[in-house]
Amino acid sequence: MLTYLLRRLLLMIPTLLGITILVFSVMAMSPGGISAQTLIGGMDMKPQEKQALLDYYNKRYGLDQPAPVQYLRWLNNVSPIGFVSDSQGQRGEFSFSKGMDLGTSFQYGRPVSDILAERIPITLLLNLVTLPFTYIIAIMVGMKAATQRGSAFDLGAGMSMLALWSIPTMLAGVLLLGFFANVQYFQWFPTAGISSREAQDMPFLPYWDEGGFVRGFLLDRIWHLILPVICLSYGGFAALTKLTRTSILENLHADYARTARAKGLAENDVLWKHVFRNSLLPLITVSAGLLPSLLAGSLIVENIFSINGMGQLAVEAVKGRDRELVLSITWISGFLTLIGYLIADFCYTLADPRVSYD
Repeated sequence: MLTYLLRRLLLMIPTLLGITILVFSVMAMSPGGISAQTLIGGMDMKPQEKQALLDYYNKRYGLDQPAPVQYLRWLNNVSPIGFVSDSQGQRGEFSFSKGMDLGTSFQYGRPVSDILAERIPITLLLNLVTLPFTYIIAIMVGMKAATQRGSAFDLGAGMSMLALWSIPTMLAGVLLLGFFANVQYFQWFPTAGISSREAQDMPFLPYWDEGGFVRGFLLDRIWHLILPVICLSYGGFAALTKLTRTSILENLHADYARTARAKGLAENDVLWKHVFRNSLLPLITVSAGLLPSLLAGSLIVENIFSINGMGQLAVEAVKGRDRELVLSITWISGFLTLIGYLIADFCYTLADPRVSYD
């Protein structure tokens, strides 16, 4: 198993290189390419100030050099080993411990690592809340629909999940905001953000005082997350519910299940200890691709609900031709995707002892 893990980790390096090369090539071949002139645009600046800024960008990031050279400079900066560069972009001596430098954002004028450190936890919070919510609903509904095949619940759940899966995320987000956060309708939830300004000064847990109930930081965060989590999860649990039902039905009438019943095991023991475990394999396979899809879905959800996460940051970076930020987001998203596939492979061995990578 250790040899397999090491091999997979080593294979991540060329995969990530291929992803970043593809993204960089698309940016370089787009109209205008990546140049200091496109970054400055039509800003109201004096000619000498504009020329000075052009010279700075060209010297600092090598934007006046060919695209392959620009990519190699970026790759040298983000690599933990390579040539040491000073603040002016001048290459120094080779080092095996120079560390990673994601560069400085063109748009924000701040280190990319600082910006990502602020945004990544927000997107991870959305996804870490969404994933368990998605799987709990999918397993519960799919299991009940399979054990009650042909019942009213089975038919109703099948039609409901198909309808949910057919609704685009953008339309769902707009409808949720329009009905549940609109002053003209229910206004049960906030319209934007993941916490209110007042919550920063509240205690973590809710409490009662002389003025009444104070929801605290925790409940305020949950209150803000309800609509975004619903918008992120409904498509996932709709598809997973149908997959769970199919997988359970396939194993419910298998030979090993009939043998377990013949030995006198209770139906619940057959269902949860035998059938359910064997039905997990398709769910694990799908889960490997669920994390990338949630990251892509959070791009839409974060823009709809004005959440300052990775999704909204990616849109702003692409609009501003922020090369350093776009490549860093691509690198991190690709790394998380590959880690998701690696975790799925490891979960196979937990669900099925017959699976071995030795």
